[in-house]
Parts: sequence; C-alpha cells; structure tokens
Amino acid sequence: MDIRDELELQDCPFCGGAGLLEEEGGWCWYVMCLDCGAQTGHFEYKTPAGRDEAARKAAQIWNLGKVVRANPAE
Repeated sequence: MDIRDELELQDCPFCGGAGLLEEEGGWCWYVMCLDCGAQTGHFEYKTPAGRDEAARKAAQIWNLGKVVRANPAE
C-alpha cells in the first residue's frame, strides 16, 4: 500500500484548496496546495522506514496549518 493512501490531508489553510503529498527525487516529502501553491517544508529521509515517517510528518505539519505561501499577494 502506498503511504499516500494512508494519510488524510485537510484543506489548505490559506485558500481551502486540496493538498497533495509529493515525493521529491527519492529523498524528501512535502505537501502542496493544488490551487494556491502553499506548501510545507521538505521532510528528508534516508531509509525505507524513514520514508514513511517523513511522509507522516509532512502530512501532520500540513494538517496543523504550518505552511508557507510563496505568493501572498496573488
């Protein structure tokens, strides 16, 4: 089972858009809003066990609303 299927993401705290859990180049996870581009920081991993834990941390931070919005004026 893919870790993405296990994790539930709340709507974006800025615009209410859908969040997407993304893996970057096989070394980190982050969550990004599909509508406004807000995102969490990157959560790095080095092992298969660390991969799932990093994905869980990214989802948890997103759900807490600790995200960065790149273009707040748009």
